[in-house]
Amino acid sequence: MGYIIADDIDNADLIIFNTCAVRENAHDRVFGNVGALKHKKAKNKDLKIIISGCLTQQRDVAEKLKKTFPFIDLVIGTNQLNSLSALLEQNSRGVVIGDAGEEIAEDIPTIRDSKYKANISIMYGCDNYCTYCIVPYVRGRERSRPASAIIKELKDFYSDGCREFLLLGQNVNSYGKTNGESFSELLKMIDVIDGEFIVNFMTSHPKDCTKELIDTIANSTKISRHLHLPVQSGSNRILKLMNRGYTREQYIELCEYAKEQISGLSLTTDIIVGFPGEEYDDFKETLALMEQLKFDSAYTFIYSKRPGTKAATFPDYISDEQKGIWFRELLDVQSKIGDAALKKYIGKTVRVFCSENGRSNSNLLSGKSSNNLIVDFARADKACANEEKIGKFANVKVTSALKWALIGEEIL
Repeated sequence: MGYIIADDIDNADLIIFNTCAVRENAHDRVFGNVGALKHKKAKNKDLKIIISGCLTQQRDVAEKLKKTFPFIDLVIGTNQLNSLSALLEQNSRGVVIGDAGEEIAEDIPTIRDSKYKANISIMYGCDNYCTYCIVPYVRGRERSRPASAIIKELKDFYSDGCREFLLLGQNVNSYGKTNGESFSELLKMIDVIDGEFIVNFMTSHPKDCTKELIDTIANSTKISRHLHLPVQSGSNRILKLMNRGYTREQYIELCEYAKEQISGLSLTTDIIVGFPGEEYDDFKETLALMEQLKFDSAYTFIYSKRPGTKAATFPDYISDEQKGIWFRELLDVQSKIGDAALKKYIGKTVRVFCSENGRSNSNLLSGKSSNNLIVDFARADKACANEEKIGKFANVKVTSALKWALIGEEIL
């Protein structure tokens, strides 16, 4: 349509907020940020403000946004991206929300933050209906893109200089159920594409993670040796209340198999603390599972009540203060495990894709290892500028470990 990205929000003629509905904090931030735009609209009557994304797919929230902030021009749902240009041309106003399960248009132009990294959506929606999660209601049922379209997009990005790819989906492990393909088959097709690159994926649901998928990763050359497998709780009672579809024992068996088969595996997870009905004995089972599996890292959250989900109706007797105590206890346990996990790499050589200047020191280079760990390193050729190494692979000998990254030196 002739728009370009504004260098500053004050210079924008069109402002679009893309929202998330997963946690309450993200919900609250939308209202705060949108409210701050009122004075900009007063100064520029031609400014258009659009609110989009998962939060707006909830009609009651969308209507509340429009009522609270009447200066908003348009509130659109999760699948109006392909009709956005038409809505702008028609000068549409109000709330436009379609079915969350509508198809996403292919071949929409993409602007990336990095020349060397690209995200590729392989599927949309979720059929699992975990009791705490709003995603199936705002993203719809599972729909998988054809493997041919995904492969074409990856090849196009590769031709444009990308070397690090992230395959995205609400549950990538169930990819292909709607078109007769499988996630394992897709990874095999990607792995034989010519060129040197690395592929990560998220998010994986343990219920749909198979030994075939693990074997595919183990036998690949381009798929990251990283498995992000959200457990959410180590208690079978809580897992059942969450409607996760697996037991503690099944999860442990799967992770142990992955560790046996995938050399140099980095295993990460998600954990929710303070789910309605959780007691301290349940929480201790989660701590015990962490100690047993020794996750390289864990994304941890205090339960966030999402209206419209089944868990929002569950009785919750544990105070926020107590949940905070449990949360800090969990962080302490994982911090010690994570520190030990990173220190194991000291003295070892890892393959790193260099994508930017160092995160810990701008004189260093930074990238991800083949198992998705952050690595900051000094280049071997001191006369070579950092820019000449960015976008390339390097072998790095690890010399030390921070709490969040490995530090090393390039070896030739």
